Amino acid sequence: MATTAATNGHANGTSGLKVTKRPWDARGHADHDWLYTFHTFSFASYYDPKHASFGPLRVINEDRVAKGTGFGTHSHAEFLIWSYIVEGELEHKDSMGNLEKLRRGEVQFTSAGTGISHSEYNRNRQEDVHFLQIWAKPSVKGLPPTYKTRKFTDEMKTDKLLRIMESNERHSGKDAETEPIPMHCDLSMSASILSPGKSVTHDVVADGDRKLYLHVVMSDRKQPKSGGAKIKIGDVELGEGDGAYVHGAKGPGSVTVESLGDKSAEFLLFDMA
Repeated sequence: MATTAATNGHANGTSGLKVTKRPWDARGHADHDWLYTFHTFSFASYYDPKHASFGPLRVINEDRVAKGTGFGTHSHAEFLIWSYIVEGELEHKDSMGNLEKLRRGEVQFTSAGTGISHSEYNRNRQEDVHFLQIWAKPSVKGLPPTYKTRKFTDEMKTDKLLRIMESNERHSGKDAETEPIPMHCDLSMSASILSPGKSVTHDVVADGDRKLYLHVVMSDRKQPKSGGAKIKIGDVELGEGDGAYVHGAKGPGSVTVESLGDKSAEFLLFDMA
């Protein structure tokens, strides 16, 4: 289990970081009644050549699916796709025979490989489901499809940076419940629920130049006009729904993320080739 403990101090991060904010309301957005979504990168009817992908990272959609609705059966190939459940209940069903209901803290990963069909549905009649749908491009094509679900509790992420997804090349190879999910991609994803006034330090996962991306999970459909969760990396502050492209990170080295808001900040940190 890759974690780093929180501190109240200010550690020195990698010098020469260039942090470019991706404001929450500058992302692609759609409200289809049954689906309320924001797209970090070009997706569906949203297209912006400046925000098409970042390293192997291709999709970060922050989705809210209304009760009793969902994404019908559709097909994918040659993508790594995972869902990070924030709130509510999401049913996953696929052509490999998997059927399960996912709840907060669970991460469901599919390597589509040579091709799969799946549906993602909110069968719960009482509440909407809020989750992040994330895609990355694999480093190897033509693989057989695979599937994995793990639960990463709030306690595991509180005031720590917990590794959720890890490259096969850096993975321990153990299949323990506390281990990250392995995938064929030079990408690591960590998650934190960081209390106000605390900070966490991320050790860059590989030597040489690396790209980082951060995303702050939203607590509501819009960023609060005041207050709410806030983090800081370098000299840049990010609120709920904001992201940041980070250039200039190098390994060996580290970067520090501070929580500045009036509530705990749940965020994801991606470290990529």
